[in-house]
Amino acid sequence: MQGVNDMIIPGTTRLSPANSVPQPNLCLRRCHQPLRLRHRTPARTTDEIGREAIRRAMKALRKRHLLEEGAHAPAIAALSRPFAAQGLEWKEKAEKLEFELQQCYRAQSRLSEQLVVEVAECRSSKALVQEKESLITSLQSEVTQAREENSQLKECLDEKTEALVLVLTENHSLQSQMKDVMQKLNDAQAENKNLIDRWMLEKMKDAEKLNEVNALYEEMMQQLKVSSIEQLARQKADGVVRQREAGYCDDIPDSAIPSACKHVLHAHDGGCGSISFEHSSNNLISGGHDRAVKIWDANTGTLRQTLRGSVSSILDLAVTHDNKFVIGASGSNHLFVWESSSARIRHSLTGHADKVCGVDAGRHSARHVVSAAYDHTIKLWDLQKGYCVNTIISISNCNAVAYGLDGLTIWSGHVDGNLRLWDGRSGKLLSEVAAHSQSVTSVAISRSGNMVLTSGRDNVHNLFDVRTLEICGAFRGNGNRVASNWSRSCISGDERFVAAGSADGSVYVWPTAKTEPAIVLEGHDSPVLCCAWNAFGRTLASSDKNGTICIWG
Repeated sequence: MQGVNDMIIPGTTRLSPANSVPQPNLCLRRCHQPLRLRHRTPARTTDEIGREAIRRAMKALRKRHLLEEGAHAPAIAALSRPFAAQGLEWKEKAEKLEFELQQCYRAQSRLSEQLVVEVAECRSSKALVQEKESLITSLQSEVTQAREENSQLKECLDEKTEALVLVLTENHSLQSQMKDVMQKLNDAQAENKNLIDRWMLEKMKDAEKLNEVNALYEEMMQQLKVSSIEQLARQKADGVVRQREAGYCDDIPDSAIPSACKHVLHAHDGGCGSISFEHSSNNLISGGHDRAVKIWDANTGTLRQTLRGSVSSILDLAVTHDNKFVIGASGSNHLFVWESSSARIRHSLTGHADKVCGVDAGRHSARHVVSAAYDHTIKLWDLQKGYCVNTIISISNCNAVAYGLDGLTIWSGHVDGNLRLWDGRSGKLLSEVAAHSQSVTSVAISRSGNMVLTSGRDNVHNLFDVRTLEICGAFRGNGNRVASNWSRSCISGDERFVAAGSADGSVYVWPTAKTEPAIVLEGHDSPVLCCAWNAFGRTLASSDKNGTICIWG
């Protein structure tokens, strides 16, 4: 049924045609060689030789069979087992392999999922890397630009450093110059002080002579009882007697101490810091923190006119001698000039660098106005031209200012407590006196020009003789306290009474002769800031921090 090459000998393995054919050839070749040798022996026959070769071949085949049987023993044992046992084993192996294959598939699916995740992460990482690379590129460009800007800034810094070195050098030179100037200034101040001391000494000598003349005059007055002789003696005194000096008017009415409050005016919102009567009139002008200026009829207590246009609080007021213009000092560094007839602003005077806290008009000219501000300056203004004509610089801020009766001198009260007298034309300081231990809040000139009244934060009100700058009277009360840095006091036209407001809401009235105690007028419910006496001497007005005005009569 099978060929020779397909036959399987028991105990051997199947031989491929390629292996089965050459092996007998090798054996034959090996057998043929001794046959050649045997051909040389003539004693043996051909049949013997053939049988010998067949024996040798069979011997070689057995030897080979034994070798192959030892090599293929496991396979032969397997083939010798029954096919049923082999089928079960193969089935178990197949199931085991199928189970392993399923495990491999599962592992492959897990690995595929991990591979997908890793691929996604790789793609996101790649995108992130690309984004970081673009960011790095932009940052590199920004770094390059920043380096360029840094180099430019470094060049600019070098230039600024050179300029700063130059400025410092100039500053050192200017400081040395300033030291020299300050030394000269100190020397000049010392010399000025010596001159003032000498001048005060001369004034004291003149005052002693004046006292001697006054004593002589009193003695003459006691001896001469007749009015004509008394009048002649006053004229012969040639200005020594104060009632015949410049500014005295024979028709000044006698003032009276007010006894009751006639009118209560709710004038301003937020406070009323300044009031003033018109000259030879009973019209009262008030300025308040509501930036309005109002004109009142003091007889009836009615409002006659309102002046608007200020952009800040009104800190002080002044009226020209002809009552045509009202000047308001404002906290906005301005002076506002209104025409009282039309209520229109005529001028807005600018030039101060800080709030203007004091203003006054000339007694004999409607053209000149003086103002003081918290910029260490006192300015003189020409209302006809509308600008500043002179500026006086003071070492201390000025709270109050007033024109002298001659229209050429200016009185000023300062934060350092001194009262100063200036020449309005040249701006030179003519005289100075320590009026108060604290800030001066008010300066008021009497109608005759012989007296100047000052008030201070030390709660004292001093009355000075303008010729000698000696204190003629000092007024204080147990409950009288000055309410602010710009509290204004006043003196009556006949120089008989002094009035000042207090922080407790009272108004104090002192007789200048000190023959009677102070009269206390009560009617305000807040600190009184300002007092003003009219020209007729019968009406006194006062204003407080609530904006209320009381008219006393």
